[in-house]
Amino acid sequence: MIGRVTRRIFVDSHSPALDALLEATECLRSGGLVAFPTETVYGLGGNALDGRAVQRIFEAKGRPANDPLIVHLPSADALPMVVKTIPTIVSTLAEHFWPGPLTLILPRGDNVPLSVTAGLDTVAVRVPSHPVAQALLQMSGLAIAAPSANRFGGVSPTSAEHVLRDLEGRIEMVLDGGSTPIGVESTVLDITAPIPRILRPGGISREALEAVLGRVELLERKASQEEAQASPGLLDKHYAPHHARLILLEIPQTQELWEEFTHQVAQAKKEGLRVGALVADEDLTYLDAHFPALARLALGSLSDLAAVARNLYAGMRAMDEAGIDILLVRDFGTGGLGLAIRDRLYRAASQIIRRAQNGA
Repeated sequence: MIGRVTRRIFVDSHSPALDALLEATECLRSGGLVAFPTETVYGLGGNALDGRAVQRIFEAKGRPANDPLIVHLPSADALPMVVKTIPTIVSTLAEHFWPGPLTLILPRGDNVPLSVTAGLDTVAVRVPSHPVAQALLQMSGLAIAAPSANRFGGVSPTSAEHVLRDLEGRIEMVLDGGSTPIGVESTVLDITAPIPRILRPGGISREALEAVLGRVELLERKASQEEAQASPGLLDKHYAPHHARLILLEIPQTQELWEEFTHQVAQAKKEGLRVGALVADEDLTYLDAHFPALARLALGSLSDLAAVARNLYAGMRAMDEAGIDILLVRDFGTGGLGLAIRDRLYRAASQIIRRAQNGA
């Protein structure tokens, strides 16, 4: 499949040029694949109602057929394009969270290829807020299936450069609108369940959903490699660096965190491995004093998890590309976007080291 020329077209992230959108629209309508920025990560777009285009998405990514795709629409008014029936709760959720990083699980329309939904009778749908995504959806008039624009199982792309490193030669076009503002995928909410259930934490927090809906459940069970999944991003191993072995330090107590960190660094050096760390801004003083030569990236402050989420995937990719063998990553809790950050780190990790909160 490699051998295509992938065009990179730079666009203004706030007001994309008409000629770029026309070219991308023509590509999509002819069955081609276009990567484009959303507010979460870059998506790999194809016509959701064209079975061959959908198959090409799976081929380009190396994605298993049991992992469904999210269908992107310009507005809630377009839901009848892909949804059989629209539950009344949708209008409330759309009013509060669309356009935005919320994906809803809804009854699949008969015209949606089963390849989009992994053979299920439900379809994942969202309305993105990014101006480039919105302009492309409105101009094309298509329902666009768009998983993350990277090879399956790896770190999601938050820039066009990331897309090209993974998919150059496999797709026709990338609309380069700069870095994505949220940096982790959308929250996936199943509203076909008796109680709304978060299948994948993401850019809309559980707290925000509960403020609107009341009780919201969180899916605890991880999906097997073989079964059809209700949502993307549920496999136990996902979002992982290509080379670096990620070790998540889920240790809330500062002293215990640094004791384990020191142990891991010493062990890796004994084995001749190169160590790197993804940390919070608040950790830099300690690292500068005790590990001045250690490769490190601060993702953001513990009080600004939006920054941490925005920088997470780029940080993981940077450490991987720097040849880091062991990547130590601190935990950021579960409040707000912390739940989505932890979910991604859980699935990317080769090892998770836990310590209980004192008094727990």
